[in-house]
Amino acid sequence: MGRYIIRRLIQAIPVLLGATLLIYAIVFALPGDPIAALAGEKRMDPNIVAILRDQYHLNDPFIVQYWYYLTGLFSGDFGKTFAGVPVTDLMAGKFQVTINLAATALVLEAVIGIGLGLYAALRRGRPADSLILASTLVLISIPTLVTGFVLQLLLGVKLKTAGVDLFPIAGVTEGWRSYLLPGFVLAGVSIAYLTRLTRTSLAETLRADYIRTAVAKGLPRRRVVGRHALRNALIPLVTFLGADLGALMGGAVITETIFNLPGIGQQLFSSVYLREQSVVVGIVTVLVLVYILANLVVDLLYAVLDPRIRYE
Repeated sequence: MGRYIIRRLIQAIPVLLGATLLIYAIVFALPGDPIAALAGEKRMDPNIVAILRDQYHLNDPFIVQYWYYLTGLFSGDFGKTFAGVPVTDLMAGKFQVTINLAATALVLEAVIGIGLGLYAALRRGRPADSLILASTLVLISIPTLVTGFVLQLLLGVKLKTAGVDLFPIAGVTEGWRSYLLPGFVLAGVSIAYLTRLTRTSLAETLRADYIRTAVAKGLPRRRVVGRHALRNALIPLVTFLGADLGALMGGAVITETIFNLPGIGQQLFSSVYLREQSVVVGIVTVLVLVYILANLVVDLLYAVLDPRIRYE
């Protein structure tokens, strides 16, 4: 197991290098002068512009700029913004907000998605099953932008007008309650997919021969479903949740904008606009690392869910 983990971590190195190179190249190719953007509509002193361009190696070829960034990255230095703020300091507080949002979304996704999928699978072909399938199809069809504004209006503004203040509609001043509504909006489409995946996976497992044998032996239905069927049906669900963790963190731009959450999504959007290579590449590097670690944890959980799986 230890050798397998080390091998996977070594394989992650070229993935990280490729991701940083690709993102750095994309930001480098964006039009406009990032130094001129610092002054807004005002003209900056040409001498100051020249000093800043030399300081941040903007006059050097792309490969030279990337080399300077890469050498700093391997020493733990993510660089500085064009305003002189260390990228690590900038990302620290922002990532905390996004991690809280993604964790809330993942918990809601797992609880609601697996719960509804389990309920639908056990009542396959009945009206409840059809209602759940129709509801998930509607949820998949509605863009996150629309879902966010509608729920913000109905569950935030309207309920507060009626004297029920359950869901804050902006900011993070209300603690964990601030993440409930945006967390559900962020996880909405994933909840729908996970519900359908749970239903399909569990329904197929319930038709397996060993399940029929367990039923024929007279085991209680709760034990057959909970101990035998659900455990094997969880393998594709764990795979989906592991891959979706990175997607939730990387796809929070719209949700954070709607609910005015000062997270990494908003920072990434503004950094792309300002051509802040160091910030964009730093954020993407951390997100890629989250993907890699999440997939590694998922692979290790396979052995827990299925004793036949072993890693050498």
